[in-house]
Amino acid sequence: MRASVEPQSYVIASADRIQTPALAIYLDFVEHNITTTLQLLGGNPNRWRPHIKTAKIASVIRGLVERGVPQFKCATTLELLTACEAGATDVLVAYPCVGARATRVREIALAYPHMQISALVESVEGIEAFAGSAVGLFIDVNAGMDRTGVSEESIGAITDIAKAIAHRGLRFRGLHYYDGHHRATDLEARAAEAHRGYDRLLGIVNHLADAGIEVEEVITSGTPSFPAALEYKPFQSAKFLHRVSPGTVVYNDFVSLSQLPEQFDYRPAALVITTVVSRPLDLIVTCDAGHKTVSADSGDPTCAVLGHPELTPIHPSEEHLPMQVATGARLPEIGEQLYLIPRHVCPTVNNFDHALLIRGQEIVGLSKVDARGREKPIA
Repeated sequence: MRASVEPQSYVIASADRIQTPALAIYLDFVEHNITTTLQLLGGNPNRWRPHIKTAKIASVIRGLVERGVPQFKCATTLELLTACEAGATDVLVAYPCVGARATRVREIALAYPHMQISALVESVEGIEAFAGSAVGLFIDVNAGMDRTGVSEESIGAITDIAKAIAHRGLRFRGLHYYDGHHRATDLEARAAEAHRGYDRLLGIVNHLADAGIEVEEVITSGTPSFPAALEYKPFQSAKFLHRVSPGTVVYNDFVSLSQLPEQFDYRPAALVITTVVSRPLDLIVTCDAGHKTVSADSGDPTCAVLGHPELTPIHPSEEHLPMQVATGARLPEIGEQLYLIPRHVCPTVNNFDHALLIRGQEIVGLSKVDARGREKPIA
């Protein structure tokens, strides 16, 4: 863990009254992480379009808006609605919207006419779901993750989609280029891979310009490729608005802190408080933080134990998290509380109905995790 992370600063006064497992959001560190991100962006909040799949709490989203970041990405209609109600002014649903989902996005756009709500498209046919609406459209370009989007090599198809958007009287917002597959441990190698992709992306922009199509905005870079985007000089002089979209940096997690340069000075701001409930073997203790608490989607260990490198979480079950205790180390007592840094914070936040709000080392509030889960599947 980073030298700047002091375990003692996370210990909550009167924590013995907390029923665990519990999600704790440390507001001082949230604000620190927002400040750090804005500083890395040269003090320009207009360059950041965070993904709110991480934040999920309306008051945290409002905090971003108050710092000059009213533009977001989201994946679900509940996240979209939460952002609208929290004061956002520009939200992109960065997920394929088809069928009833597209209809719901249109409904929300009608209910919030002062907002610019946008969606992704990856075909001419997909445009029809938004015909006659005020929903703006970004073309989703497949940067190499191979989960959605038009191949970056299919420049002709991208051009046809952009022309069709204008022909249907809709607003072409720009290009969405999520390059989250660049995860090389070596930062220089990761940046080189990302920059080759950005070169291809600029080729698409130039081709569209030659066809008389102006690209208003280009969105790249979740957390892993965020450092690479900062170093790519053509983005700094581009005619289009370039925005990065890391959302994890608001809270951070075990993985993001390992992916980002230490000099960025991010802090973990969302921890899970857990309690030791059993000592089944000589060097095993078990806590109440299984995979229904700390997400296991990114593999084992699902978390790190703050201030306790001698404890190694092993594979969890639904409600149990066993930990291996290093030989010779003190065995935690039953009833002892531990503080966990999730490996993947976004789905971990989504596991909780409520979050403790911490300032200093005091509990200052209890917040609903507003964008947890989804809206009802049918009205």
